Amino acid sequence: MEAIWQRIVENLFSRLDGPMHFRFIIQPLMAVIFATIDGIKDAKSGKPAYFWAVITNPRHRKELLKDGWRHVGKIFVIAVILDIVYQIKVHHSVYPGEILIVAFVLAIVPYLILRGPVNRLTRLGKKQ
Repeated sequence: MEAIWQRIVENLFSRLDGPMHFRFIIQPLMAVIFATIDGIKDAKSGKPAYFWAVITNPRHRKELLKDGWRHVGKIFVIAVILDIVYQIKVHHSVYPGEILIVAFVLAIVPYLILRGPVNRLTRLGKKQ
């Protein structure tokens, strides 16, 4: 089991300077753009910070997750496809766990981190 985790870590870090490393800039940037757009929309419609609402509002969690997935899902799917291409090109095999880790880190994490703060900053800008 330890050898598997070691391979995963080595493979993840080798992506940073290997072929197709441009996606480590482009995909998070796309997630940031979508998070900014959605955060501004949330602020204008008076919605709470997205990630905080997902965590603290169990009644609306399902619809909040559907809304977030609708916006970031395409970026996630593109990240999955690009990582499959990368793995086939470099490793001549496919590791599904690594694909999900990379896609999650490149697409979903930046979206979740930024959508709420953009909402808050937009609200602060309105008050002044």
